[in-house]
Amino acid sequence: MIKVLVTGATGRTGSLVVKKLQTQTNNFQVIGFGRSPQKITEIFGSTEGFFVGDILNKDDLKKAMEGCQILIILTSATPKMKGIPEEGKRPEFEFPENGMPEIVDWQGQKNQIDVAKAVGVQHIILVGSMGGTNPNHPLNSLGNGNILLWKRKAEQYLIDSGIDYTIIRAGGLLDKPDGRRELLVGKDDYFLTSPPDNVPTSIPRGDVANTVINAIASPHARNKAFDLISKPEHFPHSQITKDWDQLFSKTTSGL
Repeated sequence: MIKVLVTGATGRTGSLVVKKLQTQTNNFQVIGFGRSPQKITEIFGSTEGFFVGDILNKDDLKKAMEGCQILIILTSATPKMKGIPEEGKRPEFEFPENGMPEIVDWQGQKNQIDVAKAVGVQHIILVGSMGGTNPNHPLNSLGNGNILLWKRKAEQYLIDSGIDYTIIRAGGLLDKPDGRRELLVGKDDYFLTSPPDNVPTSIPRGDVANTVINAIASPHARNKAFDLISKPEHFPHSQITKDWDQLFSKTTSGL
C-alpha cells in the first residue's frame, strides 16, 4: 500500500484529492495535512487521518511525512478582497499575515521539498497555476504578491532537488463535474498565448484531482511539468480522457 501525504488538504482542490484517495483504501493510505482542526472537521467530519500542523514548521512536516512514499503539494497563498470596492473602482486584494506568496508558495513549499528529501519521499506531485512565464500576469499584481513568480521558483527548486516530480499547472479552476471532458496538456503557457479554437483555459477541480491521483502510478508522469486545461463538455470531436499514460506521454520534463 502506498502512503501519501496531501498538504493543503482543506483547500477546495486539496479536499477533493483527499476524498478521492480515501475511496481507494486498497491502494492508498492517505494522510491530510492542514492548519485548522476546525476546518478539517467541517470538511471531513473529524480529524481522523489528518495531521494538524504548519508548513513553515519543518518538525511538523517531518512527523507527518515519516514513512510516506508520495507527497502531494496543494498549498497556496490565497488573496482576500479588501472590503467592498467603491462603485466604478476595481477591488483591491491583500494577503493575510504570514500568508504572502513568498512565505507560502516559496518558503512553505521549499520546506516541504527539503523535508521530503530528508525522509526519503520518492515522488512529489505539485499543483500550481498557468501564467508563470509572464511577470506581468494580472495574478501577480494581486496584493503585490507576485504569486506566480514565487510558484515558479518553487517548481524549479523541486526540479533541481533530485526527487522524482510531477508539476501540474492548472488553468482556471471550475466547480463543475469531473470525468466528462477531454483534457489537454501543454507547455510554457502556450494555451494562454495561443489558445486552441474556442477552448477556454479552464478545467474542473475534480479533473485536476483525477490527474494528480493518476500521476502517482503512471511512469509517464514522472519528471514532467505541464499545463492542464479541458475542452468543454460535449465539445465537437472531443473524447473523454481515460488513457492517462497517453495523456502524460504528450508532455516533456523540465519547466
